[in-house]
Amino acid sequence: MSAEMEDFLKDTVNPKDLEKFEKNYRRELEANNVSHSTQFEYAFCLVRSQYARDIQAGILLLEDLMTRHADGKRDYIYYLAIGNTRIKNYTDAAKYCKAFLQIEPNNTQVLGLETYIKKKVDQESMKGMAVAGGAALVIGGIVGLGIALAKNKKNNNQ
Repeated sequence: MSAEMEDFLKDTVNPKDLEKFEKNYRRELEANNVSHSTQFEYAFCLVRSQYARDIQAGILLLEDLMTRHADGKRDYIYYLAIGNTRIKNYTDAAKYCKAFLQIEPNNTQVLGLETYIKKKVDQESMKGMAVAGGAALVIGGIVGLGIALAKNKKNNNQ
């Protein structure tokens, strides 16, 4: 399931689709009358963009929809989890997975996403520990070298 999820998260929107839905959204925005469906379609495209800035914009649009349009809450939460996962904001992604699973506890896609997020968090933690361990070894080596040089200098001065 993890490889499938990885492939799903790497899948990006067709630029022509993004452009089409952006035009619809901007047209309605200029008329000061953006429908929930137009905003969702545009946000859906944005969270599937290859650019983090687009994904973040899609997340903002979805968060706005969550506060104003309860009917689509399930879909908004799902794509908020996807968008946050794609930009490696695993804390918020996990929060949205939990919220979704309260609505639909046995959803295999979201359970798979939750497992994927946990795996990524564990990997990030391991990387962090490896970096910290490596830094400690480097500092220990420098201190050891300094002590050895100081002893060598002391022995040469005697």
